[in-house]
Amino acid sequence: MSGAEAVTTTTRDKASSTTKTPSDFLKSIRGRPVVVKLNSGVDYRGILACLDGYMNIAMEQTEEYVNGQLKNKYGDAFIRGNNVLYISTSKSTLAEGA
Repeated sequence: MSGAEAVTTTTRDKASSTTKTPSDFLKSIRGRPVVVKLNSGVDYRGILACLDGYMNIAMEQTEEYVNGQLKNKYGDAFIRGNNVLYISTSKSTLAEGA
């Protein structure tokens, strides 16, 4: 094995050990604060309780934000997956991890 092959193999091994799949990400944020953005532009912020293969989401301690303004607070909420634009960790979670 030449030096170039060894470097390439080592780089590839490091990349694969740090790469996270979307499934890994979703498993890692269960039970943590998240922001769920809908296609309509509405945000739901709360604790991710669970989700399924259709991206249906169950949340706890949920707050609804429209145009950045708090509109409603819900205990538990269910969001149908076809309405979800993205799921993100909440800003407070990112600050704690930093």
